[in-house]
Amino acid sequence: MPHLAMRDRIPLWEAASPGTRPVPLAVELLGFVAAALTSLCWLPQTWRTLRTRDTRAISLWTQLLLACGTVLWLVYGVQILSWPVIVANSLTLLLVLAIITMKLRFG
Repeated sequence: MPHLAMRDRIPLWEAASPGTRPVPLAVELLGFVAAALTSLCWLPQTWRTLRTRDTRAISLWTQLLLACGTVLWLVYGVQILSWPVIVANSLTLLLVLAIITMKLRFG
């Protein structure tokens, strides 16, 4: 790698900024697959809770912390304009909020 003069170097925050370089399609697809898997993992729990209305084994604090973290990930995804991050965290937030609602309603 050739030596770059200080004036030719791109700061890390600029290199990672949206619009500085296109994301390859394969990388974007990898992000969507990872996002789908990690978001859809909440579907069985949400479905089971809706069906049985049994929330005794679900920790409210865990779900609340997960929802807060998911909101932050969603805001981050919007800031960097990353569709995999936005879609994944929107879906996860929807499912986790459904679980929280049922936990508060059914105990």
